[in-house]
Amino acid sequence: MAKFRLLVEHLQRLELLDPARLHQPLPVPRRWLELVHPRSYHEAFARQRLSRPEARRIGLPATPAVVRRSWLAVGGTVLTARLALRHGLACHLAGGTHHAFAEAGSGFCIFNDVAVAARALLAEGLVRRLLVVDLDVHQGDGTASLFADDPRVFTFSAHAERNFPLRKGQSDCDLPLPDGMEDGPYLAAVAAVLPDLLSQVRPDLVFYNAGVDPHRQDRLGRLCLSDLGLLQRERMVLETCLRQRVPVATVIGGGYDTLGPLVERHGLVVRAAAEMALLHGL
Repeated sequence: MAKFRLLVEHLQRLELLDPARLHQPLPVPRRWLELVHPRSYHEAFARQRLSRPEARRIGLPATPAVVRRSWLAVGGTVLTARLALRHGLACHLAGGTHHAFAEAGSGFCIFNDVAVAARALLAEGLVRRLLVVDLDVHQGDGTASLFADDPRVFTFSAHAERNFPLRKGQSDCDLPLPDGMEDGPYLAAVAAVLPDLLSQVRPDLVFYNAGVDPHRQDRLGRLCLSDLGLLQRERMVLETCLRQRVPVATVIGGGYDTLGPLVERHGLVVRAAAEMALLHGL
């Protein structure tokens, strides 16, 4: 929980948070949340009525703080998507809970924030086609499942092949990567796929899950990226999208290390976004 506050403080020290561009979300309205998650599920979680196996699968306690954070994080992803459509680029300082399914959480993920935001934008007619670019080290199995039969949302996941989840879902495009992959091969692998996907899908918006768990020191990752490799990844993804004039909404995704290094890594996507905003006049 502390990393979210520390991330804001870190970005303020780097002078990357312009107060005029810093927005605070409201908790997601229930009507939007229930576009993905039925009331029976979110009420059971909030009231601690999930079965023991269901709660254990999530791995987080349903304390009032966690419940509030979960509703706020989803509201933040919806707000980030709206801001990205308006300005071309926006970054959420939370989000990326891609292991959550419609009626079940998993892997520290309670609600699938990107799925809720996507459904809300589609329901309001603000977009017709969306692309999810998920570069968290773990496959976005929940997101893949939720949009398996929805041609309006194309899911792309590049992840460690031998990492969690044991049973992978099926994204529209999966890029399984071998253990120990370092910066150069990793960046080349993603760069070989992303531009063609943008040209093929022609989305109105990209949701980018910038999970930092591919880092070589991450406790739950199996890849071997450096700090510079992560920064280059963020620059590449954002530049590739913006060059094709596709707005981007970023979420921070996963990361598992001591708080200091972890917060610095989560800040890299905001640093890259600030660079891209200057470069593209956003």
